[in-house]
Amino acid sequence: MKIVLASSSPRRSELLKRLNIPFEIRPSNIKEEIEEKDPKNHVLILSKLKAKSVERKQNEAIIAADTVVFYKSILGKPKDYSSAYEMLKNLSGKWHDVYTGVTLLIDNEEISFFEKTNVKFKQLSNELIEFYLKTGEPFDKAGAYGIQGFGSILVEKIIGDFYNVMGLPISKLWDILWNRGIIK
Repeated sequence: MKIVLASSSPRRSELLKRLNIPFEIRPSNIKEEIEEKDPKNHVLILSKLKAKSVERKQNEAIIAADTVVFYKSILGKPKDYSSAYEMLKNLSGKWHDVYTGVTLLIDNEEISFFEKTNVKFKQLSNELIEFYLKTGEPFDKAGAYGIQGFGSILVEKIIGDFYNVMGLPISKLWDILWNRGIIK
């Protein structure tokens, strides 16, 4: 069975490549703006919409995901420099949650799940925030940071799945694909 990743996220592609999972990229074109305020429901709804929006051929498994950062409210991707700065300043020294919803379409089956990881930022100086913003890394990432890059210097500790914070809870995804004989 062919695996199709309904995402143009380089991080999600990287995770599948690390595990030698062959796949094709077929990005979803849906708008990620919905009215759902609950982060769990938000990521599950968007992952389902993304999975169903890509063309699906016979003998293909579609994988779609959506990730948000939650601190008092859902933090999506920053719109500009000042919104990225504000997000990082608000997360400084605090715990927040990262939610990823994943939907798989396999044969006649639709499987959806979410993962939640708790992340604590260290106390961030204005200089460190400015340094991080100048890397350009925060601008295409939920919550204005990527834990796999320079954003790792902002994180004091995590509780949960590290790869979930990158945007794909790979262990749970692997189990689903393995248990259905899609990867071996």
